[in-house]
Amino acid sequence: MEEAKLIEMIKNNPSTIAHINEPTDEMKLLAIRKNGLTLEYIDNPTPEMQEQAIANNARAIQFINNPTEDMMIKAIHDGWINLEYIKNPNDQLMKLAISQAGWAIQYVKNPSEELQLLAVRKNYDSLRFIKEPYSSVQEEAVKLSYDALRYIKSPTHNAELIAIKNNENAITFINELDKHKILEFLKVNILVIKYVIKEISEDELENVLKESLSNEDVEEKYVRDFLNCSNIDKNSPIMPIDKIMFIYQYGSKKAKKIAVDEKLKMI
Repeated sequence: MEEAKLIEMIKNNPSTIAHINEPTDEMKLLAIRKNGLTLEYIDNPTPEMQEQAIANNARAIQFINNPTEDMMIKAIHDGWINLEYIKNPNDQLMKLAISQAGWAIQYVKNPSEELQLLAVRKNYDSLRFIKEPYSSVQEEAVKLSYDALRYIKSPTHNAELIAIKNNENAITFINELDKHKILEFLKVNILVIKYVIKEISEDELENVLKESLSNEDVEEKYVRDFLNCSNIDKNSPIMPIDKIMFIYQYGSKKAKKIAVDEKLKMI
């Protein structure tokens, strides 16, 4: 078949190059410039062909046996997902990909603590691609969103506490919920009570509240949440506690000051 006709066919359909015996360099370059992924069908491509292929479509990196550093950087700059096609990437390449999207961590074997932290700070849910996250990584992820707890198979107790403090709904992602955990969670977020009110006694709740509210370092949010918690009320059939009186009896100076301010808001 005439060369001119073959070139015309490649212009119309670059994949035609796969069915041409001994194509010329002109044909190869034409196909690659039209569709970089046709590099797959070209034996022993020249560096120019490789660069042209990546320039057209960064995913062509998968068809290059020994890409240069510049080629790999170009491929990842064009899309973090191209890290999948790079064998044994160095730290610079992994960081470059993860800095674009934390989800790139899925293409890193045995990621270091530094890379794990970089990933969850970029996208907290990239935690789902980390089999054994460091405790620091767990804590960083749940600080960003309590929802991250759902992606941790065996969370540390501290990660659970941070998630619960962040949002009481985190308790729905915690397995093996025993009495000790429940009481610990109530100490950092009283709103957990709505999930565990049938699991504890009034005396147990009072002991938790005495310990938390008597603390001079009690957080303002904790006091206000307690005062506005509808599950705890002097008229409640389950947890009948006069909250203002309770703080007056057991609360620290800070807790009492916050309670007065909150009461004034209600007037």
